[in-house]
Amino acid sequence: MHVRIRGRVQGVGFRQSAAARARSLGLSGWVLNARDGSVEAVFEGPRDRVESMVAWCRRGPAGAQVDTVEEEKETPRGERGFDIAFAQRHPG
Repeated sequence: MHVRIRGRVQGVGFRQSAAARARSLGLSGWVLNARDGSVEAVFEGPRDRVESMVAWCRRGPAGAQVDTVEEEKETPRGERGFDIAFAQRHPG
């Protein structure tokens, strides 16, 4: 699942909290701060755990104000581990 989270989501520990939660769920993928002020992420793993992660993204960590979460199902790419990325990893 590829998601883009919009709202007050940068500067509030969103990436670190998302990575910790994804790792605790055994998911693979990445999360990054996008140039437009949103947070972008890819989650790979069992459907129920990915759905749980996306539901968490709708709330985010304390201090975040999530306005929207855009979801796009993608074919898994075989991500390994879960990273906090510092550069654009997905076209668009």
